[in-house]
Amino acid sequence: MPTILQISDTHLSPRNGLFLDNVATLRRIAEDRRPDLTVFSGDLSLDGADREDDLAFAADLLRAFPGPHLFIPGNHDTGSHPVGMPHQPVNAERLARYRRFFGDGFGAVDLPGWRAVGLNTEIMATGVEEEAQAAFVAATAATIGDRRLALFLHKPVFVTTPDDPAIDVWSVPPASRPGLAPLLGHPALRLVASGHLHMFRQEAEGAVSRIWCPAASFVMTPDQQDNLQGLRRCGALLHHLAEDGVTTEMLDLPDTWAADVKHLTYPG
Repeated sequence: MPTILQISDTHLSPRNGLFLDNVATLRRIAEDRRPDLTVFSGDLSLDGADREDDLAFAADLLRAFPGPHLFIPGNHDTGSHPVGMPHQPVNAERLARYRRFFGDGFGAVDLPGWRAVGLNTEIMATGVEEEAQAAFVAATAATIGDRRLALFLHKPVFVTTPDDPAIDVWSVPPASRPGLAPLLGHPALRLVASGHLHMFRQEAEGAVSRIWCPAASFVMTPDQQDNLQGLRRCGALLHHLAEDGVTTEMLDLPDTWAADVKHLTYPG
C-alpha cells in the first residue's frame, strides 16, 4: 500500500533558526517510515517571495528528505493574488526564483494504483503563467487511466462552501474553481489535501477525503483567521493509499503560537 507524507508550511529562513527541530523530527520520521512520496504543500520558505536566501535555505533542508519529492509553492514562496498579497503579487520574476530551487510549481507522480498531483494555487486567477498549468490539468485528467487520484494544493479550494463567491486570503479564487473541474470532478478523485491554514480538518464528500494539513511551523488563534474552525496543532500527515480510498495519520509536533514568534517571522 503506497504512502504519501505531506508536510506543509515549514516557513524556513536562515535569519531566525525557527522550526528546525520540527523539520528534523519529520526527516527522522521520513527516514524511518520511508514514504513512497513526500509532498511539500507550500510556504516552504519564510519570505521566498522576496528573499532568495530563504528559498535556498529551505531547499537545502527539504531536498535532504528521502525522495521522491513533489514541491508546490505557497504565497510566501512566490507571492500570490494581489487581493491577498498586494505588496507581493505573484509575477514572472518571483516564479522564476522559486523554480531555480523547487521546479515548476506543479507536477504529478505515479505510484502503484495512484497518481499524486500538485498544483500551484498562487497563480490562479492572476493571469500569470496560468496557461501551462491549465494544459497540465487537462492532460493529467485525460491520462489517469485506472489509477486513483490524490490532489495536493497549498490553499484549499474553499473554506465555507464550494460556491462561496468571496475572494479572500484563505482559499482558491472563485474564478479559478471551474478550471479545476477536470480533476475535482474526476471519478478517480479520492483525496484533496491542502495546507496554508495552519490547522487540521478532515471531511468526507462521497468517496473523497478533503483534508487541511497542519503546519510544521506555527499555529494561529481563531481571531487571526476569521474564526475558521479546525484543530489548531502543529504536525504533518501520512496518507495511506488503499485500492479505492485513503486513510490519514496525524503526525504530531510541538506547538508554536504565531504571537510568540511574530517578531521573528512576520512582524509587520
